[in-house]
Amino acid sequence: MAANKSYSIVEYFGGDDGYRCGYCKNQTGNFSHGMWSHAMTVQDYQDLIDRGWRRSGKYVYKPIMNQTCCPQYTIRCHALKFQPTKSHKKILKKMSKFISSGELPKGQDDGEPMDSVCEDPGLREPNKVRHPELKSAAITDVQKEVAERPAMTEVEKDVADASTTGSETSRTDAVTVIEGRMVPPKPGVGADPSRPPCRKAKDVRKERRLQKGQARQHGDGVSSTVSPPQPAPTPNNQAKSLEEFISESMPDNSSHCLEVRLVPVNFEDPQFAASYDQSAALFARYQMAVHGDDPSECNESQFRRFLCDSPLEAESSPDGPEMGYGSFHQQYWLDGRIVAVGVIDILPTCVSSVYLYYHPDFASLSLGSYSALREIAFTRQLQKQSPKLSYYYLGFYIHSCPKMRYKGQYRPSDLLCPETYVWVPIERCTPKLDNSRYARLNQDADAGDARVLKDVGRALVLYRRTVMPYAAYSRKRRGSSDESEVQQYAGLVGQDCAERILLYRS
Repeated sequence: MAANKSYSIVEYFGGDDGYRCGYCKNQTGNFSHGMWSHAMTVQDYQDLIDRGWRRSGKYVYKPIMNQTCCPQYTIRCHALKFQPTKSHKKILKKMSKFISSGELPKGQDDGEPMDSVCEDPGLREPNKVRHPELKSAAITDVQKEVAERPAMTEVEKDVADASTTGSETSRTDAVTVIEGRMVPPKPGVGADPSRPPCRKAKDVRKERRLQKGQARQHGDGVSSTVSPPQPAPTPNNQAKSLEEFISESMPDNSSHCLEVRLVPVNFEDPQFAASYDQSAALFARYQMAVHGDDPSECNESQFRRFLCDSPLEAESSPDGPEMGYGSFHQQYWLDGRIVAVGVIDILPTCVSSVYLYYHPDFASLSLGSYSALREIAFTRQLQKQSPKLSYYYLGFYIHSCPKMRYKGQYRPSDLLCPETYVWVPIERCTPKLDNSRYARLNQDADAGDARVLKDVGRALVLYRRTVMPYAAYSRKRRGSSDESEVQQYAGLVGQDCAERILLYRS
């Protein structure tokens, strides 16, 4: 029996009539399919984003690629193979200079949008939720009922493992200290074994700084810290790793102290609760200053719905990251106050970036790009704990919108083919997208969707607190007129997810 097993529960809305596009400002040109997720397992969401879906709060949407004005292609970066570009190094050096000298650079950033992982359609809220609150107790009851009926819910799980080469898994240049575990630099070997190992003065200063930060952390009682990555030595004939550049951006003798703290999105977590008001106020300030929102559009309830209400249920696994899977906020604390927050989902094969907001006074620091680089380094650290977790998802790449092309600079990266759902290196995609906004990216003309819907009757539905295959539901509801809607939904999520996710039927 599958005890304590969680199940995803969704309501499908069908396709939109067209709404305002946040990229080209077309008032009715943005088309997508949407569904409300009352609960979602991390594996189901992983499989959904690998079919072009993306969440905004609990709303999960999939652009209708061949209709929408600005086609949005899911993009992922191979975190283990990533090397910072010249512009990325410039951003890290800019941060280093600021922390060291205390002076903000003049002017704006170098051309990349500061909300580098922000998706404009995210603040849209559907008004079609037929059952807006399947209470958590009811969901738990349903999940218990399902667990007691293994014959109905045992579905073969064919998850295509993201290909990770041996050279990727054996890399040792990504050493990040997370969740408050401070790892000081390794001592050298002294010439005289009877004397203490020799240590560089720089390493001694770095350890003292870490110890001070740790003491300050325990003193204010706020949260665990994602410390600056401690890179392994790089041979002289090799390029510096991302971790080395990030470490250099955190100088020893500095005017400012920057800490990155990872907190789970959970109101029962004291670290999240303690920083909630400050984080919500920062979100409102960012939305009004950067996006021109009205105060009513970015109040506390909007913040909670958009960036705190997540359908993902926290999960842990023996071979997973130590903080588990689920939704998190990476908070950037500068001298004791939050100046930026990166909202991320930690999933079985990736870290998925959800949103980034920051204090407008620090726009010149390119915090969007800086946080993306930190999140790539964070992904590389998690891969050491969970070998399959090796990708960094930046959301959507929009080639038809020039200001959104910067995501393609985090390479090597792939775009998701909207017809076959296979990953294609971005270098092979851009020539096609130069010629057409929408393109089938897979060059194999005979290739198809490996998880194409084959039998809608096997899709699971939740009807009157009972889980059943759609075929049984159809017999029970003679004359039911929803077959075309269920067929569309199941085709969009794919056969595997259709047999695992519970589709709510009223």
